[in-house]
Amino acid sequence: MNRWEALVEKGGLALADGAMGTMLFDQGLESGGSPELWNIEHPDRVGAIHRGYLDAGADLILTNTFGGNRFRLALHGLEGRVEELNRAGSRIAREAAVASGRETLVAGDIGPSGGILEPLGDLAFEAAVTGFAEQARALIEDGVDVMWIETMSDLEEIRAAIEGVRRISHTIPLIASMTFDTRGYTMMGVSPEQAVDALLGWGAAAVGGNCGNGPQEILDVIEKMRRRAPQARLVAKANAGVPAWKNGRAAYGAGPEEMAAYASAVGERGAWLIGACCGSTPTHLRAMADALGERLTVPAGNTPAQSQTLGTNR
Repeated sequence: MNRWEALVEKGGLALADGAMGTMLFDQGLESGGSPELWNIEHPDRVGAIHRGYLDAGADLILTNTFGGNRFRLALHGLEGRVEELNRAGSRIAREAAVASGRETLVAGDIGPSGGILEPLGDLAFEAAVTGFAEQARALIEDGVDVMWIETMSDLEEIRAAIEGVRRISHTIPLIASMTFDTRGYTMMGVSPEQAVDALLGWGAAAVGGNCGNGPQEILDVIEKMRRRAPQARLVAKANAGVPAWKNGRAAYGAGPEEMAAYASAVGERGAWLIGACCGSTPTHLRAMADALGERLTVPAGNTPAQSQTLGTNR
């Protein structure tokens, strides 16, 4: 049994990690810098972030490769280093996972290209597939347990990313997550119901929402996805509150107590794999783990209980 199967079979809910970018900025990454380059220049700092989340109770950590596709790396003149940077990110995460002494999964993280696919933009579908496949090859060959495609707003782009992964491996488990930050839809007009239908149809093992405008938004997304696909494995990774620009950086207002309330509520709404996104820290994640308590080890029911709407971030 591989690590993904073991996580699924253990019963109960599961805990994903928190923000990487927020922690890198706290460690000294400058605005406009490449987070992925830190896999080479500061692997000790990246590893320390992974260890912080593992110590807080994470069952799954994402590699520091969110912008590791050639399209995003080109903004830093690094498009020729896709394999090097992604392999380094995978290696750092795996070393941290092994050192934890726990059966922790490493997810190869793939984020958006930063472009818009044709016909609305100038990125051809086949070019997108090829670019995502290049990144996926480096991560899969270096031994990640699952692939995690996240923060997407366009179904065509996430389809290109899924196809890119499948060109490298037909069997590796795949998690797919979109961002519903525009009045309950993605920026490209995709509803949670459309997303769950499409992503499950394309073979994702788990689907959900991440980033966006804080916990309440993700709660609504999970509730809609659960109604549409009652048996789906759903993932939730909300930002730590609604982002606001302050002193040249995005600031997030939800503290550990608010994120603990979100974790409990979204678990009751039907999420299986629960984590945090921008603005979160290991302190937030530890509070979430404490709030979920025995639900992280006791099998969850088939039908999620309904919880009250959170009122902490609106």
